[in-house]
Amino acid sequence: MKTITIAPLSTPKTLTRAAWDAVLHAETLYLQTTEHPSAKPVKDAGLAFISMDDLYESAEDFDALNDAIAARLVSGGDCVYAVMGDGCFAQLPAIETAAKRKGFRVDVLPGVSYAKAAFPAVQDALAFTARTLPKRVDPSVPLCVQELDNPIIAGEVKLALSEIYPDEWPVTLATLQPDGHYAFRTFPLSELDRRRTLFAGSVLYVKPASFEERTRYGYYDLVAVMQRLRAPGGCPWDREQTHESLKADLIEECYELNDAIDEQDDAHIVEELGDVLMDVVFHSTIADEQGRFNETDVADGIVKKMIYRHPHVFGTEKAESSADVLKRWDELKQKEKNQKTQKEVLCAVPKRFPALMRSSKVQKRARKVGFDWNDAEEAMPKVYEELDELKAAMRGDGDVSEEAGDLLFAIVNVVRLLGLDGELLLHDATDKFITRFGKMEELAADDGKNLRDLPLSEQDKYWEKAKKSLFSE
Repeated sequence: MKTITIAPLSTPKTLTRAAWDAVLHAETLYLQTTEHPSAKPVKDAGLAFISMDDLYESAEDFDALNDAIAARLVSGGDCVYAVMGDGCFAQLPAIETAAKRKGFRVDVLPGVSYAKAAFPAVQDALAFTARTLPKRVDPSVPLCVQELDNPIIAGEVKLALSEIYPDEWPVTLATLQPDGHYAFRTFPLSELDRRRTLFAGSVLYVKPASFEERTRYGYYDLVAVMQRLRAPGGCPWDREQTHESLKADLIEECYELNDAIDEQDDAHIVEELGDVLMDVVFHSTIADEQGRFNETDVADGIVKKMIYRHPHVFGTEKAESSADVLKRWDELKQKEKNQKTQKEVLCAVPKRFPALMRSSKVQKRARKVGFDWNDAEEAMPKVYEELDELKAAMRGDGDVSEEAGDLLFAIVNVVRLLGLDGELLLHDATDKFITRFGKMEELAADDGKNLRDLPLSEQDKYWEKAKKSLFSE
């Protein structure tokens, strides 16, 4: 079987014996690029090679480049591909695919990474290339970012790291010199994309940052804070809380978030979202202490649910509209929860929902099997019918509580069929009442009167004045 041997050249000072032996005895030697200090030993030895530089210049993008390099490697017999750094991991999938198709074997020899070559004393560093740097890294351990080859990539790395480290955090850039040595320079993170010495062999070292030294935090920092608060010697109040004691708090925080959204105040929204997230982490931490579940189980569950309920995104199904998405969502949800009857679907609406919200939800779910009016106009006679029944109950013919509830339910039906949210409408109506009441009180005070001392008939006059006054403003 023909073999492609990938020989990492790393740096001239860290070239392994196995890689160099493979290069020296190659039947056909391919060189990833001649424009890199790691290629110096090959050129100095006067070895015959075929460079991939022309493919780098002609390829439209990295996918096309990788495919072109793979095609060249399988175009002949046994060969050695000398690559820069500790391997060509971005190109390897394309090479392996082409090799399998042509009946080649691929052997990758071990190499020394740029990170290890530049910072050999740092043993426990996380190492990534600039293009594979994750959005979140652990700042409590050392970090090395390799292949910072241009200011644009450096700018992207700076922005990613600035989400974790302070702008003034000291970082060290190691730049590979033509003689194989590294030159080092330390500067603030904020200046990373201003460097003029960026090259494919450049390595950025970021020292660990303690919790107290950082200026920005992420999800798992919140988890760590909550665990500390709940630990022995932590906060007495936090340690006393249970799932049950926190129920009302979560509802309260959700309402405060809704207020912030209505205000369209981003800073307030961020704050209230944080409070809601804190409650989620609080519950997860309590459960983790009891060995029931943890925050990862919570995240895992919602990710799997979203994948399952979006087969048009993560599967092969098609959805042409939002209506298609919602219909399929409901079908999958009913199947997932093993709801065999529509009554079970209605009962699944939480009883702890606000009454207006719950009634609207139940009505919407009844509509899915066709039990509904066509529009609000058709539903209006039911309101008058329920109003008449309430009047009769008030005269002693019927249950007042029951008939009052039926009237409210009928009104919610009309509101829903108008495409409106009864919960929000009632909130707005209440706010309007408070505003008018305040104006009424103000107008009475201007006349030297106190509402408490006025009969209802005179209060009504001030109410009408308040309406006209507010309408004209």
